[in-house]
Amino acid sequence: MVLLDSTVVNVALPRIGRDLDADLTALQWTVNAYMLTLAGLILLGGSLGDRYGRRRIFVIGVVWFALASLLCGIAPNAGVLIAARALQGVGGALLTPGSLALIQASFHPDDRGRAVGLWSGFGGIGAAVGPFLGGWLVDGPGWRWVFLLNVPLALVCVPVALRHVPESDAGTFRPGDAGSGAGRAHGRFDVLGAVLGALALALVTYALIEAGEGSLIVVLTAVGGVAAAVAFVYVEKRRPDPMMPLDIFASRQFTAVNLVTLCVYAAFGGFFFLAALQLQVVAGWSALGAGTALLPATLLMLLLSARSGELGERIGPRIPLTVGPLLCATGMLLMLRVGPDASYLTDVLPAVLVLGLGMVSLVAPLTATVLASVDVSRAGLASGINNAAARAAGLVAVAALPLLTGMGPEAYRSADAFDDAFRKAMGWCAGALVVGAVVAFATVRRPAPDCTRPECRTHGSVMAPPLEGRPTRGRIG
Repeated sequence: MVLLDSTVVNVALPRIGRDLDADLTALQWTVNAYMLTLAGLILLGGSLGDRYGRRRIFVIGVVWFALASLLCGIAPNAGVLIAARALQGVGGALLTPGSLALIQASFHPDDRGRAVGLWSGFGGIGAAVGPFLGGWLVDGPGWRWVFLLNVPLALVCVPVALRHVPESDAGTFRPGDAGSGAGRAHGRFDVLGAVLGALALALVTYALIEAGEGSLIVVLTAVGGVAAAVAFVYVEKRRPDPMMPLDIFASRQFTAVNLVTLCVYAAFGGFFFLAALQLQVVAGWSALGAGTALLPATLLMLLLSARSGELGERIGPRIPLTVGPLLCATGMLLMLRVGPDASYLTDVLPAVLVLGLGMVSLVAPLTATVLASVDVSRAGLASGINNAAARAAGLVAVAALPLLTGMGPEAYRSADAFDDAFRKAMGWCAGALVVGAVVAFATVRRPAPDCTRPECRTHGSVMAPPLEGRPTRGRIG
């Protein structure tokens, strides 16, 4: 549900705007309200699972996500939809960290690799079919079914989880695993850190989206966002049990790869937000056509990421993390060919294929390098931070690109205005990718241990790296 929702909504945005009489700002918040709560609370969601049991928190998250999806589907106006999307993100933050951790706690080590590989593959399929399914629903039953579809999925998922998935025993973690989040099973929750982190993201996002007004409230919000970010760092540095221990950034490799992550996923977030709109508003395609057009990029990731992971192990991550962003930048610049009456075979497909090859080159090595840059006991924490960083980067990109390109509130209703802003936005996205490539070339080196876990290699998520489960001595089935 979460991976499907991360890609399915973008295709529905023009129809949502038309039906709810929403401007571009409301469409930005429709995307960002979800990413905001998901990015801000995903580390806390993992800690809740450690303490109260992964299955319990997972099931609560599924139910929460389904109820929020129902509210999205019946929303009478843009304000209710945005609030419901924020609630959806809370549900996603509860269920996402526990999904892989449950597999790692429930399977015998001999079977765990195959189980995680299936988890990654099905997650990739969910992300891949999202735009296609979203387009079909928008053109058929209507955009509300993009959200309502989650309700029957939850009705299937919850009974299966309660009947067939064993509960992980949060009391069996080793004290030495404190850095991974496991040792916090009996500690205090860093609620203050979670609130400050989410507040900083929310205030900065609001300031970027509303900056065109130039009001005093926008200035105060921006200052408040910076102050909340500084307070977050201060709290995390002084707390005995922080949500994000700052000493993990003592690893230069970990810090460097997260800088690359910020650049790469900011570009991805901006691209996938705007590309579906460009294909519908400017090229005049249907929602189904726009969703299907971007499918090859995700399919390439799904089919070839395992080979990319193997190549990264052989030659090291530096070359893939340098070449991959440059290929993605090329693909986004090729999207400048997409205008009125664009041809799929000559204008769109070449750009999508080059973009997909770039994503194949960099995503699996990036994940593997993150996990290999810290001690194995902190793999869950490192993966959570990297995942949250990617989501936060996409969040800021969706908020900032309309401001940077002069995209007005009604731009998506005018083909000429949107086309002009889209071309400027692709330049910004390509520039971010080039910066990521330069950072990777200058700072990334081969880590001592290689990551051979299946989740490093096989997945198709385009919005964030996969999460790594925390070390556990949970039940083995």
